Amino acid sequence: MKCSAITQFGFKKPALFFVASLFILGLMTACGKKEQATTKENSSSAIVFNVLATSDLKDAEALEAKVKAATGIELKFTFGGTMESTEQVLSGKSKADAAWFANAKYLLSDPQGQSRVKLQEKIMLSPLVIGVSESAADQLGWKPGVNVSWKTVTDAASAGKLRYAMSNPASSNQGFMAVMGVVAASSGKTEALTAQDVNIPIIRDFLKGYRLVGDNSTYLAKKFIEQQGNEGKDSINAFINYENWLLALNNGGKLKEKLRLIYPHEGVATADYPLMLLNESRREEYQKIIAYLKSEEAQIWLAKTTLRRPLSPEVLKQVDYLFPKDQLLIELPFSTDRLLADTLIEAYLNEFRKPIASTFLIDTSGSMKEGTRAADLIQALQFIAGADNSLTGRFSRLTSREKLWMMTFSSKVRDPVYFQVPEAKATVQGQLAKTDSSEKQAVFLQVRNFAENLRMDGGTALYDGLYIALNNMASEKNKHPEYAYSVVAFTDGQANSGRSLEQFKQDYGQLPETVRAIPVFMVLFGEAKERELEELIKITGGKVFDARKTPLATVFKDIRSYQ
Repeated sequence: MKCSAITQFGFKKPALFFVASLFILGLMTACGKKEQATTKENSSSAIVFNVLATSDLKDAEALEAKVKAATGIELKFTFGGTMESTEQVLSGKSKADAAWFANAKYLLSDPQGQSRVKLQEKIMLSPLVIGVSESAADQLGWKPGVNVSWKTVTDAASAGKLRYAMSNPASSNQGFMAVMGVVAASSGKTEALTAQDVNIPIIRDFLKGYRLVGDNSTYLAKKFIEQQGNEGKDSINAFINYENWLLALNNGGKLKEKLRLIYPHEGVATADYPLMLLNESRREEYQKIIAYLKSEEAQIWLAKTTLRRPLSPEVLKQVDYLFPKDQLLIELPFSTDRLLADTLIEAYLNEFRKPIASTFLIDTSGSMKEGTRAADLIQALQFIAGADNSLTGRFSRLTSREKLWMMTFSSKVRDPVYFQVPEAKATVQGQLAKTDSSEKQAVFLQVRNFAENLRMDGGTALYDGLYIALNNMASEKNKHPEYAYSVVAFTDGQANSGRSLEQFKQDYGQLPETVRAIPVFMVLFGEAKERELEELIKITGGKVFDARKTPLATVFKDIRSYQ
C-alpha cells in the first residue's frame, strides 16, 4: 500500500474507526521511517566530493558530469596554481576531499605532505617537451628524426637562438619541472639528485632563452599566439610545456606556424596526474571515482578531450593517432630532497633568472579610506617585503637585484620612491641553501615602512600615472636592457582626474615600441571599472587581476608569477 493512499480511507463506525486509527498510525510511522531513511540516503549520496585541482586541468572539468553519470557521486573541482594548491594541502587549510595535480613529487617531498595524502593513483600521462616553431627548428637543424639533447637546447637558448615561453618555476609545475629536467640531464645520473648535481652555469645558460613569463598555460598560450614570429630580439619561437598543451595549440588553428615537438633524447619529466585522497572518510567514493577514471571509457575520453596519454598500453593503441609517432619516452630522475627543490627555486628567483624592474602605481585617493582597502593594500605591500613567511609568501617576495619604484597618485601623480634589493652572493655548487642577507632585510624594512606611511586623500589620476610610469620604465630600459620590466597598477575607483582612457590611448600610441612592449598589470578592487581596465590591457599587454573577491595579498602573489 502506498503511503499517499492512507488518507483515501473513510470510516463511519467508532470501533472500526479506533482499530483503523491504530492501523493507519502504524502505517504512517513505518512510512515516515522509510521516507526519513530514503532522505538520509539521498542526502548522503548528494554530499559533494570536492577536488582541489591545478589550473592546467580545467580542460577536464567536464568530468564532473561524467563521474556523476557513471557513479552517482557529485564531483566538484576548485582550480588553483601549483604552489598555492600545494600550500593549502600542506597547511591542512584545504577543505577538499582530494587533490589532483600534474604530479605530486614536490608535495610528497615534504613529510607533512606525505601525512596529508592517504592514497594516490596515477590517472594519465603527459611528458614535458619543447615546442619549437617549425621554421626556427629547421634553422637550428632540429629536423624530424634528429636526436636533440638538453645540452643542444641549452646552447641554443644561451646563444639567443631559442627564445621560449614557460610558466614561472617558482609558482607553476611546468617551469619547475623544466628546470629540474635540465639539472637531471646535465648530471648524467639515473637516480635521485642532490645539491651537488646542480650545474649552475648550465642553468644560467638555459634561462637566457626565457622570454615570456606567466603563471599558467592558458595565459602563456594566449600570449604565445600573439607574439609568435614577431620581429626583433625579443620575439618568441618556442614554448616549453606539457605535450598535451602543445598538441592542442597545433590543433587549434591560431598559430602563425605549427610547433615541432622536441623530446630530448636523455629523457623528459612526465606528469602522471595523481588523484590524491585527503579525507579518509571519503575513501569509498574516492575508490569509485578512481575505478571510473581508469576505465577504458574514461581513459579514451581523457585522451581525446585533453590529449593526455592513457596509462594502459592497450588503450593507448586505440588512440595512438593523437600523439607523435616513434617517441621513446625516457623518464629523468627527480630529487626527493625538499631542501634541494626549495633552494633551487630560491636560486632561480634571486640569481639565475632575469632580474625584475617594475613600477608599482598605487592609488592613494580618498576612496581608499573606505572599509579595509588601505589596510589591505599596506598588508599586501608588506607581505612582498618579507612579512609573509608562508611557502607562497617566500616565493613571491622581492628578489635579489630587483629594482622597484613606488609611485603614488590621487588627484596628481607624485614622484616615485626608489628601492633596490642588493645582489645575492653567488651560489656555490653543492651548497644551495641560503638566508636573506642583512642588506636585503634592510631594504625589506624600508619598503614596509613606506607602505605603513601611505596616506589616502584626493581624486584618481590613474591614466596620468600610467603614462608617467611607462615613460619612467622606458628610460630605465634604455639604460639597463638586461632587466624584465613591468608596471603594476592598483586602483579602487574610476579615473576622475587628468587624462581619460581615450586620451591615454592616443598618447600611448605615440610612444616608442620599446615602451609599448612593457606589460601593464592592473589590480581591480573597490569601484574600479572592470570593462575599462580590460580595454586598457588589450593595448598595453599584461593582465587584469580581480581583488574584489580574492584577498589583495593573494593577488599580489599572483602578479609576482607574471613578472
